[in-house]
Amino acid sequence: MFNLSFDPRDLERGLLSVERKQVPVATMWALNDTAKDVLEHMQSRMDVVFDRPTRFTKNAFHVWRATKTTLSASVQERPSVGARHYLKRQETGGTRRQTGVEGLLSTRLSYDGLIAAAIPASGARLDRYGNWSRGERNQVLSQLMAQRDRHTNETDRSRTRRGSRRARYFVPKNGGLSPGVWRRSQGGQSQGGQLAKVLTFTDAMPRYRERLGFYDGAQEVFDARFAQNFRAALAKAMRTAR
Repeated sequence: MFNLSFDPRDLERGLLSVERKQVPVATMWALNDTAKDVLEHMQSRMDVVFDRPTRFTKNAFHVWRATKTTLSASVQERPSVGARHYLKRQETGGTRRQTGVEGLLSTRLSYDGLIAAAIPASGARLDRYGNWSRGERNQVLSQLMAQRDRHTNETDRSRTRRGSRRARYFVPKNGGLSPGVWRRSQGGQSQGGQLAKVLTFTDAMPRYRERLGFYDGAQEVFDARFAQNFRAALAKAMRTAR
């Protein structure tokens, strides 16, 4: 969270009486306008450091607006994503929590090893943002009997109904294939099927380096924008004063 505040008492000494009356509302407007500038800065940073950030990522933060009594605004994580959002790790570095998919695989999959993380491999099908596609993710969980809702797991009847040409997903036992989820497509390789690795299992969480630089950049935006925003807000307050 980045807090924005301003004490207008020193500024009031150089103002006329009528202007001093408008300082609280002008300060409130200026803080809120500057908070929006900070939010836009953060979203522009995401375009630089991330490859095709999703709307979910870019909308992870919002402005908590100042009032005339608090004279304090903030840019902070939305409550719905703040506790688990991966942007925290991109800001501070370190390891992240397990994703929902990783939790399902680690607890429901018949697998002898430890699954701390499941990382998309070169054979994973990606969406337009470069993330693992939801369609293939659901197919994997369903075929591996790891769906959160067990009624959506694949059954013998649903497998027969979909036919034999659908790609099959599996986790190899001891053998020549590396740990993870593999896809076998029908045809090719002398009719044994084409193999592609979809997920790589690791027994430790990946460690992220600091990369977003949100808080440092936010202070720079505040320093550069607040005075200009305050002058504009005070002029507006004077025009609309009763």
